[in-house]
Amino acid sequence: MNARARVADHEFAPLLQRQAHASLLRFIACGSVDHGKSTLLGRLLYETKQLLEDQLDALESDSRKFGTQGDELDFSLLLDGLAAEREQKITIDVAYRFFATARRRFIVIDAPGHEQYTANMATGASVADVALILVSADEGVTRQTKRHAVVLSMLGVRNIVLAVNKMDRVGWSEMVFRGMDAQFRDFAATLGIDAVASIPVAAKSGDNIVSRSDHMPWYDGQTLLEYLETVQPARAAGQKPFRMPIQWVSRPNPRFSRL
Repeated sequence: MNARARVADHEFAPLLQRQAHASLLRFIACGSVDHGKSTLLGRLLYETKQLLEDQLDALESDSRKFGTQGDELDFSLLLDGLAAEREQKITIDVAYRFFATARRRFIVIDAPGHEQYTANMATGASVADVALILVSADEGVTRQTKRHAVVLSMLGVRNIVLAVNKMDRVGWSEMVFRGMDAQFRDFAATLGIDAVASIPVAAKSGDNIVSRSDHMPWYDGQTLLEYLETVQPARAAGQKPFRMPIQWVSRPNPRFSRL
């Protein structure tokens, strides 16, 4: 081993040791279609400096070809990798990404929001410790939002962070945010979920994702990353009953019969 390699090992050893002992959090991002899940997760990866130079180059290229944000980066393309997803502008399959910060390791599960793919969302939720539910500020809590919350409650997920996204579309209104927070908390209480944290965000511009937003001085709570780095799931993964995620079911005909 040459001197340069020994220096590199010496510099990285403390970081590797911290990462080895850091806790692991699995969280799923869900909610209605077009409420911004993939964009938020892509922005989170970008803001936490998880992307390599070649990945940034690919994102710039893909944004020009498939993006919906004009000349700006389309962060949703970091998670929506299937050709059909990029053509239809929706998430279809569950996407898993690993990333780490100085405080914690994460496995993020990007779930589809369309009603047709709710079964795929349930697959991802079956291994999640925490759920991130996105609600678009200009659309509010929808039937699919509630459906996803029901699925989460059935699978034993008790910690939910409600991200009220696209706050820029409602003029960064505190009243809109408080109203959606109260509405969702009331519904979550009927499901036995009381560990709800609500955060107003704008995924496209990065407000309250990693850094605190200047547009919402009325909000003094945690940013999304601060929440994810500090939340303690109500029930550890090792204590849950065994679940085997099923991603695909193949059957000979709609009647499930061999004839």
